[in-house]
Amino acid sequence: MQIIRNINNLSNIQACVATIGNFDGMHLGHQSILHHVIAQSKVVSLPSTVIFFEPQPQEFFMQHQAPARLTNLREKLNIIKKLGIERVLILRFSSRCITMAAEEFVERILVNALKVKFLFVGDDFRFGKWRRGDFNLLRLHGDKYGFVVENTTTVYFAGERISSTRIRHALQRNDFTMVKNLLGRSYQLCGKVRHGAKRGRLLGFPTANLYLKRKISPINGVYAVRVFGPHDKIWTGVANVGSRPTIMGDNRVTLETYIFDFNSDIYHNYISVEPVQKIREERRFANLEELQQQIARDVAYVRGLQI
Repeated sequence: MQIIRNINNLSNIQACVATIGNFDGMHLGHQSILHHVIAQSKVVSLPSTVIFFEPQPQEFFMQHQAPARLTNLREKLNIIKKLGIERVLILRFSSRCITMAAEEFVERILVNALKVKFLFVGDDFRFGKWRRGDFNLLRLHGDKYGFVVENTTTVYFAGERISSTRIRHALQRNDFTMVKNLLGRSYQLCGKVRHGAKRGRLLGFPTANLYLKRKISPINGVYAVRVFGPHDKIWTGVANVGSRPTIMGDNRVTLETYIFDFNSDIYHNYISVEPVQKIREERRFANLEELQQQIARDVAYVRGLQI
C-alpha cells in the first residue's frame, strides 16, 4: 500500500477511485465504504484511494477535549491495508484547512491533485470552511469536473447506526461484545514495546509498556487482556491503561501489561493488547507496597477467569 503525506508528491499520479473521511475505528460502516471503493476500482482499473486528515479535525479544534481516538495512525493504516486499499493520502490538518473553501478543496485536492473519477462518501461527511461541503456540493462539482459521487448506505446493528461515537460509549460501558459487533473484530490497542523505569520488575510484575499516542485514551483502568505478540503467539495478562497516579512525574497515558508465564525480550517489537474484561478503576495507592499487593490480587483474579 502506497502512503502519501504531501500533495506535492502527487504530480503525474494516476487517476483513482477514492473516499474521504475520518475513519476513526475502521468499524463496519467504514469498511462498507472501503469495500465499495475497492469494487469500483476493479471495475474501472484505477487504484483505490483513502483520504483522511492528521490530526483529526476535532483534535485540532478541541485538543484534549476532543473525543477519544479509537485508532491511532498506525492502527488505522494497518486495517486499511488488510482490507486491500492500494493508496492512502494523509493530509495535514492545519489552520489553512480551516480557511479553505469547500470549492477550493474539490478543485485543488480532488480534481487537480488526485484526479478522482469516482468518490464515495459517508452520509455525515462535511468539509471545507464553515463545513459547507457536503454530498450535494460534491455532486454538483462532480458534474462540473467529470467525476461521479456516490453516497454509501448507512450500516446498522441492532437497529442503530454504527458510528465511532457508539463504539466509544460501548467501551465506556465495558461492553466488549457490542464493540466487537460494531467493529467486526475485537478491539485492540497496538504499539511498540518501549523501555520504562523498570518499576514493574522491581515489584515482581515486569510489564510490556506501550505509549498510546493519543491525547485521550478510549479506555482507562485495569483489564484482563489477551496479548498478540511476535510470531502470532497469544498470551493472557493484566493491563493498566492510564497515567499511573501512584508513580509521580510522568502523566503520559500508557498501557502497561503484565503477561502471564512470559520471560522473553520483546522490546521494540509491535504487540496488540485486547481488553477482555475490566477489573477495576485505576487509583492512587499510598505506597508501592500497597500497589504490589493490589497487582497480586488482580493477577490472581484474572488467572481464575481462564480467558
